[in-house]
Amino acid sequence: MKIGITCYPTYGGSGVVATELGLELAQRGHDVHFISYAVPVRMSAASDRIRFHEVEMTDYPLFDHPPYTLALATKMYNVAVNESLDLLHVHYAIPHSVSAYLARAMVGPRKLPFVTTLHGTDITLVGSDRSYLPITRFSIEESDAVTAISNYLKRVTDDELHVRKNVEVIPNFVNCEVFQPADGRSRRKEFAKSDERILVHLSNFRPVKRVTDVVEIFGMVRKDVRAKLLMIGDGPERTIAEWKVREKGLASDVFFLGKQNDVPELLSCADVMLLPSTLESFGLAALEAMACGVPPVCSRVGGLPEVVRDGIDGFLVVPHDIQSMAARATEILTDPAKRESMGRAARARALQCFCSANIIPLYEQLYKRVLGQ
Repeated sequence: MKIGITCYPTYGGSGVVATELGLELAQRGHDVHFISYAVPVRMSAASDRIRFHEVEMTDYPLFDHPPYTLALATKMYNVAVNESLDLLHVHYAIPHSVSAYLARAMVGPRKLPFVTTLHGTDITLVGSDRSYLPITRFSIEESDAVTAISNYLKRVTDDELHVRKNVEVIPNFVNCEVFQPADGRSRRKEFAKSDERILVHLSNFRPVKRVTDVVEIFGMVRKDVRAKLLMIGDGPERTIAEWKVREKGLASDVFFLGKQNDVPELLSCADVMLLPSTLESFGLAALEAMACGVPPVCSRVGGLPEVVRDGIDGFLVVPHDIQSMAARATEILTDPAKRESMGRAARARALQCFCSANIIPLYEQLYKRVLGQ
């Protein structure tokens, strides 16, 4: 198949999933065309089956803000015609599904179906905003198929938007051959001594990720365990988190690594993943850590209980209860047998339920069904 994929190219779950999906589809013999305003993050693998088409905005004095939705629709149309696309797959409802709807209309009698994948805040924040709700609902209803990344997000979509369209759940996934335990090849020595433990946090540092809570939790853990903290990612809350680290005198123990391409190597260094988010529609960072054999300590919110089994392959804690989260992290770090057993269970969970080899065929089946319609 010839598939056009549109996503936000930034450092976030929806962009990562869309990019990884495209890479996996290309490996399975499909032609993939990414359509966005910038090269998506993690799109590093070279393949003659992958193309990137940049959406260029017109800088015209009449426009206070460049009309990205229209520019994207035009680019979708051009790519669809020039590359003979079979379908579009857009990630994040607004404005991508609206642009796909316009592109489909412009193509005319030739069919150009589009699939919309909902990722979280496009429904929980943007979609539920009454000023955007009508257009969000319309674009979902007009999609040829709609998927959500968790049962939680499907329920929210049904409850908040009252859509008639059936929303299918296809969970996020991880390439279990790329994200795997270090097995002696770890970069731990770059960050910690042999008698020190490593905690890790991975996110886009938005307020919902509560990165200052990560620092607070680490400070509590440090009272009982010699440890280091790896902070992977970047975003609006980074400066506040850095200030908190200095205030607590932890600067020598915390590494702010920024945006990284070698995420699997860094995750496999860790002993525990910290994810104290206010909300996670799925929790991709937790899953990636689990695939590396690293048990996560997370908030019990959103779709995380669908990924992490409390007390088996990680811990789920009431949101904002940083004392309990620190206690659970310390419990893992001070008990080598528990750390090893939970790490094995986490890896097995990723392999059994969320490996890309199992999930990508679900998207292929969906595409074939849409094209058959």
